[in-house]
Amino acid sequence: MTTDAPTARRHPRAGHAVLVAGLALVAVAALWLAATGDTGIRYSADHTDTVPVWTRWIPALVGIALIRLIPPPSDPRWPDPVAPWREAVPLLLAGVAFAAIMPLLGGEPAYTVLKLALLLGVPAGVFLAARRWPPRWRPGPPPAGAAHRWGPALPVVVWLMLSYATPLAAPTSDWGRAMTPVELVVTVLVVFAINALLEEVFYRRWLQTRWESLLGRWPAIVLASLVWAAWHLAIQGTGRPGLDLAMLAVNQGVLGLFLGYLWSRYRRIWPPLVVHGALNAMPGLLGL
Repeated sequence: MTTDAPTARRHPRAGHAVLVAGLALVAVAALWLAATGDTGIRYSADHTDTVPVWTRWIPALVGIALIRLIPPPSDPRWPDPVAPWREAVPLLLAGVAFAAIMPLLGGEPAYTVLKLALLLGVPAGVFLAARRWPPRWRPGPPPAGAAHRWGPALPVVVWLMLSYATPLAAPTSDWGRAMTPVELVVTVLVVFAINALLEEVFYRRWLQTRWESLLGRWPAIVLASLVWAAWHLAIQGTGRPGLDLAMLAVNQGVLGLFLGYLWSRYRRIWPPLVVHGALNAMPGLLGL
């Protein structure tokens, strides 16, 4: 494990400011929606149907509470070595640019091309540059022990049960029944690769991890969650930017806290991948 330079240091005051500002943004958004009565949030980009916001909050908050039940390892290897700004800043700018440019495009295939360029192409360039100017930064290894190897299964399974098998589940859709089994499997796999896999690797593994080392765990989780939430404006917006951003903050923003904590606590990518993939496939799979 190496750092960018001997003088690299953490910035707890900046992290505290990011944490307070981010959580305040979510709280203000929730209060605004409650005051205006706009507590129904879109749960799919395929239509404008809504569900009560609390149906998304409960599984995420229960998942966060369950993650806390797993004790830290006896020899904690967190926080990671301090990441270089030359890696952290370009990744953050790529995420912000993706959220800002997406609403200006006209749909597919421009959406996917932009996503691949900014969320995959930019990191590839950043990491190639890091090889030319060593020492190259690497995060610490995942925590050791059975609790951290299998512990993520508990919050993930409980989230799945609450989201799929209770009244909190999203309404069903008939798009799954309209496809042949082969078409359905191919669609789910493609959506998983372009959305769940690429987004979780970028926003959590690459972006969040570097900012964790600079700002601290929860500031980075909040930062990555809000940047991740913001890009959904392009596919779930209603044409009212203020209201739409508030809905994204209390929907994907809160879910992002769960996804980010899953990654930060266990340092294994499969738990957020399972949750994200199941969330995207939920309307179609529930309708089968």
